[in-house]
Amino acid sequence: MRPFDVHTVMDKTVDFREAERFIRLFHAENPGAGDVQARLREVARDAARFGTYTHTAQELEFGARVAWRNSNRCIGRLYWRSLRIRDRRDVSSAEGVALECVEHLREATGHGRIRPTITVFAPDHPACPGPRILNEQLIRYAGYRRADGTVVGDRRYAAFTEQVLRMGWRGGAGTRFDVLPLVIQPAKGHPLLCNVPGDAIMEVPIVHPAYRWFEELGLRWHAVPAISNMCLEIGGVCYPCAPFNGWYMGTEIGARNLADHDRYDQLPEVARRLGLDTSSERTLWRDHALVELNVAVLHSFEAAGVTMTDHHTEARRFLTHLEREERAGRVCPADWSWIVPPLSGAATPVFHRYYDNRRLTPTYSPPHT
Repeated sequence: MRPFDVHTVMDKTVDFREAERFIRLFHAENPGAGDVQARLREVARDAARFGTYTHTAQELEFGARVAWRNSNRCIGRLYWRSLRIRDRRDVSSAEGVALECVEHLREATGHGRIRPTITVFAPDHPACPGPRILNEQLIRYAGYRRADGTVVGDRRYAAFTEQVLRMGWRGGAGTRFDVLPLVIQPAKGHPLLCNVPGDAIMEVPIVHPAYRWFEELGLRWHAVPAISNMCLEIGGVCYPCAPFNGWYMGTEIGARNLADHDRYDQLPEVARRLGLDTSSERTLWRDHALVELNVAVLHSFEAAGVTMTDHHTEARRFLTHLEREERAGRVCPADWSWIVPPLSGAATPVFHRYYDNRRLTPTYSPPHT
């Protein structure tokens, strides 16, 4: 993780055509927002003078919510209007970003009643980039690679763990669920490592309603899925540091994070404990173990009072969202491979149709580099 090079970020000014499209969209959906032509003249003047322009608080709020509405990989968009915006565009230092990320987690967690939240930091500017968070999510678990090649913890983050250890992180307790530090890159200089304090992290122990031995697996997962490495793109302006969260759908944890071979790979152990015949794939032992793992995740979050949805409910909600968007005369972009859940896909209504997968803006996208 080398210091960030300012000159590789943004050499170009904001495309006024993108700015104009957004401003017209904002005024079309907010009829009381004022004179659109006057606002366009103001944006054009600033773009010509500075290479960019500044969104009003109302434009930022609208843009962040519409970016969620346009997120073609997200099944949980029915409540896009409920996204809470924390406007921190005046914050660009690594220390300031770190403090606000911790506060984001505290506020979004809500003692288990998860609140969709986004914190927006300083945008990229033609003369200077905004800050960046190098972690994919604000909370992720370390993966410690042993000499024999095995990994303790999350296998997907073994390389990232090695990087932060080289940067000076002392590691956690060496368990399977040590929370990684945040790595925050300011506009200039070296990245900052920031440990996330324990009181900002809610975790749920994973137990099963029928199998008491499940507790012996020692599994748990954090409550808030806060994506932190994507650019919030609004009207040609990129906010590269804009961590945002909704709440988990059970399959994200039970069918992916804890089940995938390159993550925690728990299906063989669950199958062994269940006494399943694993001698052949035709016994469908993986399927049986996968269902019980997901039952445990849903049960555990509900018992802990932490917001979570299941894939059948969320699939129906998505179709409700789709119908609302069509009635409003809007395209609802969707990537079938992401919308269809990774468990019992054909048993959900989102499986049995095609979607328009065009890219709309505002949107969340990989940061400009």
